[in-house]
Amino acid sequence: MRVKVLSKLLFLLMLSFLLTACATTGPKFNELAPSISNLAPGMGRIFIYRTSVIGGLIQPEVKLNGEVIGRAVPKGFFYVDKKPGNYVITISTEVTRKLSLTLDEGQIRYVRLNVSMGFFVGHIYPELVEPQVAEKEIQNCRYIGGKNN
Repeated sequence: MRVKVLSKLLFLLMLSFLLTACATTGPKFNELAPSISNLAPGMGRIFIYRTSVIGGLIQPEVKLNGEVIGRAVPKGFFYVDKKPGNYVITISTEVTRKLSLTLDEGQIRYVRLNVSMGFFVGHIYPELVEPQVAEKEIQNCRYIGGKNN
């Protein structure tokens, strides 16, 4: 009896994980890229993306200098246009992970959200990625929108 109940619970947990991990339904980066507007004069752009579905249920807020700009959705991406300056990207689960970066006028930066194991839940941490690498990794991510787009 217990085995049957545990099997059903495990099945429901796996199903919810798969549905959550596959919930991203926006257009892929390579489909949306041609319609993304050019940078306005005096601005820079930060793309934030997550390639992994591991830890798919963990989707914390992504903050830029304390302001929520999106969520860490598996296989998803969003972007923000900001004035040149220094920025801190913060993501919190059971711990807070931070990434500091400088954005120059006309510059495009890429931040990948990685997953690591935690004590109770996984941790999402931001990592600055070189454009040549990021432009390949982000191609199959889907646009999830962001607070400032």
